[in-house]
Amino acid sequence: MLAKLVVTADHVSGGRIDLGIGAGWHRGEHEAYGFPFAPTRVRIDVLEEQLQVLMGTWSDGSFSFEGEHYVLRDLDAQPKPVQRPHPPVLMGGSAGPRSVELAARFADEYNTPFPSVDEARSRRAAIVEACERADRDPIPFSAMIGTVLGADAADLEDRARRVAERIGSTTDALLREPPSGWVVATVDQAAEQFAAYRDVGLHRIMCQTLVHDDLDAVALVGRVAPQLA
Repeated sequence: MLAKLVVTADHVSGGRIDLGIGAGWHRGEHEAYGFPFAPTRVRIDVLEEQLQVLMGTWSDGSFSFEGEHYVLRDLDAQPKPVQRPHPPVLMGGSAGPRSVELAARFADEYNTPFPSVDEARSRRAAIVEACERADRDPIPFSAMIGTVLGADAADLEDRARRVAERIGSTTDALLREPPSGWVVATVDQAAEQFAAYRDVGLHRIMCQTLVHDDLDAVALVGRVAPQLA
């Protein structure tokens, strides 16, 4: 069903859909949606089968699969994707051994959540080594970074207050000691911090903003980007 949904979006968008997928990490989210939250090893096993099913469903001709968690018989899903051989697959994780092995086999990009600069460096190295073992060029490596920007110090304090209320923190704590993998800074300061991630090999950064009605925050990201070109 996931493969079919992606193909539908691929056709509607004229080939502009990417699929992000991982093993899952949020127990509360699993419980809310009624999915079992299995141990990590089992979730990775399920992910491996899911990736095989996606690739088979998007391939030409019929596809059969028999695994521990999924069984398909002579499936010839139609239509096939616009993007060939398939839409780009972004796999998420923290670069553990099995995660990077699966990424080297199946993914077109690896995205890691909220790393420090040092963690980004070491996780990218793990991906590069996994791709070398798979006799493949390194895939692009990206990160999700919590982002709170301000045009100046006063603007930053105001935006930090709104985000702190959202995550159950305080403005002072968020400004003084942001969580790992967050950039909380004025535009000029943020450019320097994002550049440190770029310099350890990140292909791109996905800026997570948590106050979703603050469209001016998106405009501030746009002011940072040219400084990193």
